[in-house]
Amino acid sequence: MLPTVIGVGIVTSLATNGAVIASWRQAADPAEQSTRSQRYVAASTGLGVSPATVAPLRGRATPHLLVAAPATLPPGVVERVRRTKGVRRIEVVDAAQAMVGGKRVGLLGVEPSTFRAFTPEPTAESDALWRNIAGGDIAISFTMGNDGGIKLGSQVPVGGRTRQSQMRVGAYATMGLSDVDAVVSRRAARDLGVPTGNALLISASKRDAGKIARALRKVLPKGAKTVEVSPELDAPAPGGQLPAARGQVMNAQQVETVIRAAYSRLGWPYVWGGESEAEGGYDCSGLMQYAFARAGIRLPRVAADQARAGWVIPYAKARPGDMLIWANDPTAPGYISHIALYIGDGKMIAAPRRGTVVQVQRVYTRNMKGAVRVNPQMGARLKASGL
Repeated sequence: MLPTVIGVGIVTSLATNGAVIASWRQAADPAEQSTRSQRYVAASTGLGVSPATVAPLRGRATPHLLVAAPATLPPGVVERVRRTKGVRRIEVVDAAQAMVGGKRVGLLGVEPSTFRAFTPEPTAESDALWRNIAGGDIAISFTMGNDGGIKLGSQVPVGGRTRQSQMRVGAYATMGLSDVDAVVSRRAARDLGVPTGNALLISASKRDAGKIARALRKVLPKGAKTVEVSPELDAPAPGGQLPAARGQVMNAQQVETVIRAAYSRLGWPYVWGGESEAEGGYDCSGLMQYAFARAGIRLPRVAADQARAGWVIPYAKARPGDMLIWANDPTAPGYISHIALYIGDGKMIAAPRRGTVVQVQRVYTRNMKGAVRVNPQMGARLKASGL
């Protein structure tokens, strides 16, 4: 059986979701959005899209909490969660860490007809995408496919470290759940050895998410974990006052150490999932984690979570040592998918994408969501929570 994603995963590397900064914005032109999203869905060779039946989308639900346990959640527990005050809707899923194309990632086994409602709008609305998943394909995140070099429609090995099966990449589709980079049907998940029904996505009253999470501690079995899925970034209005740091920011020596550490990685190749020399290079968030760690500052692993390790401020207010964040993922509008280190004078150190190296770049503002003034305590709390 594959290692569980939460319970074990939140505590280890899966961070299954605390950090989702997905904005569920509607595109200005739905027809244009639909056409764009279909570019990231594969058709079966010579056969067209899988004919497997998937129910049409009937409304969407914003996920606020993710619960996961090392083993199957008993039906009675699931029902008690469903009846918890403030809970509006839940979705049972299977969750594990798995090897996909040689990379260890978070994988979910889902019921396509119902789980689609919990995903970002372009993903939720694509019937072809969910038919492919129901038909036995695997969907991987846009960054894993685009930056990881896994071609749409290709066959990739999926499973544990010792036993894997070939699966076709049926779509690029970011689910808006940080560190979840692969989704299959629950039937496929069972064949792969993923624990059955060990996780729940919960849509609740947003303002009560924290209160509900605390209430669930009395309901859930030992070893189960609950994290918030989509807290908003706290960004001040243009021209507004910056958040009061109250001394909880990096000191000058830490800033200097972070920047020097990032400079030391110049020339290293971009490697999706890379965070050290052991992987032969770095991706954007792996570079941030490396550089800040040299100054004794702990950050979560992925860009969407790192964006919460401080206060989001306008780029015009950025100072050397701040992180810059972008939402570049066409399959999950608003989801923070790229991050870099600001070094001043309109320049940054970044690991841009596949085929490039860690380098100094001019800052660009297309799809930029601002800068992050890092709070070491906030970063440490996020890291300790399993993100």
